[in-house]
Amino acid sequence: MLKKNKTESTLLDEIVNGIENVKGEDIQILDLKQIDNTPCDFFIICSGNSNTQVSAIVGSIQKNVSKLLKEKPFHTEGSDLAEWVLIDYVDIVVHVFQKQIREYYNIEELWGDAKTTQITSNY
Repeated sequence: MLKKNKTESTLLDEIVNGIENVKGEDIQILDLKQIDNTPCDFFIICSGNSNTQVSAIVGSIQKNVSKLLKEKPFHTEGSDLAEWVLIDYVDIVVHVFQKQIREYYNIEELWGDAKTTQITSNY
């Protein structure tokens, strides 16, 4: 399992809950801590089926984290087109993709040295 501190663990859990609340798909957590020169400690990657669902996932994550942990993202980009939205919580960066955009960029392969955890949703 991922080695993380309590704050990271809680933030990771709440981000995943936010994704699952609106049926985001193919959720993966990439642990980047053992890789040199990484931009953060974790990537969370998920997919939506449309720009509407991608926007809903982003909104759900931000609402969940803000309400339960009182944290706001440092930076968010890509919300206008909602094809690939990046939410930066400094140590954890969330990538919410439309499926075809995710397949095209394939960042899981780019960060192939990372320890990957696949989240199995119950819906």
